[in-house]
Amino acid sequence: MSSPGTSTYRPPYTVSGKAMDMIAEIAAAVERYRIVMEGSDGVRLRKVNHIRTIRGTTAIEGNTLTEDQITAILAGKRVVGSEREINEVKGAHNAYAVVEDFNPYSMDDLLRAHGLMTKGLVDRPGAWRACNVGVMDGLGNVAHMAPPWPRVPQLMADLFAWLLSSEDPVLVKSCVFHYEFEFVHPFPDGNGRTGRLWQTALLGSWRKELYAAPVENIVWAHQQEYYHAIRESTAKNDAGPFIDFMLDKILRTLKAKGEAYDALDAKPVLKTREKTREKTKEKIMAIMKAMPDVTTAELANATGISIAGVNWNIRQLKDANLICRVGPDKGGHWEVV
Repeated sequence: MSSPGTSTYRPPYTVSGKAMDMIAEIAAAVERYRIVMEGSDGVRLRKVNHIRTIRGTTAIEGNTLTEDQITAILAGKRVVGSEREINEVKGAHNAYAVVEDFNPYSMDDLLRAHGLMTKGLVDRPGAWRACNVGVMDGLGNVAHMAPPWPRVPQLMADLFAWLLSSEDPVLVKSCVFHYEFEFVHPFPDGNGRTGRLWQTALLGSWRKELYAAPVENIVWAHQQEYYHAIRESTAKNDAGPFIDFMLDKILRTLKAKGEAYDALDAKPVLKTREKTREKTKEKIMAIMKAMPDVTTAELANATGISIAGVNWNIRQLKDANLICRVGPDKGGHWEVV
């Protein structure tokens, strides 16, 4: 593979005032996240986040395997599922397991990552596509036709040359790269998973704590917004809407985790199951108070329990008249009584 190009190409994007505000908030939130991940619960949370990252990034593409099934697959156990879905999980695991080893500014490493991600899924893993493709949205509709395949090597070389030379914050560059990567769609399959992996690699190169932040799971929870942001950016020929979307999801991931642990920072370690449940309820209420529009997926990420566990705790809190839901599931909000 030749070295990245040296063209003066600059992707079209605008950094909004909202994005600048979120960049400042993320810088503060990631420090709180670092404290959480260095705490006594850090090892467990990394394992949970790894599973959720795999679940989120594969589910966005239609994979139906659950967290429990993914956990079983990674433990070498048999599960009921299609060979393709199982291979998607194994590929995502193999790629994310070594994400810290990738140089996010290396095109060769990107090809290597795609090879790991799509082993057993495509004929030529780790190779640019040699056919024309349409980019699909989450409903199976063609969002746009990707550039003709002969242009892919140069387009990717230009994109990496910009990535290496740009002096913009990594938070911005990672979003722009993710959007441009999906626009070019350089591979026959695995573009979404590889693009999200590469944004994580870029973010982690800025702050290592972000290697373990399960942003992919939150993107999955807001899947239609994800595709809408891509379509809006394409229509405007400006990656700005996608930057705003991704920064918001990164911030929400970090903020929810920080709120959960700040709520219990001054409290003693609790040992019994009943006290652990009380801790979880306190975390949930603290997050709801700070983020009234928080989703169950975000609560699950922040507390380190399953979505089913979050729903069980929510029912308990409702029954105790400690929280209430105002409005519908989508568009409503929580109130802590």
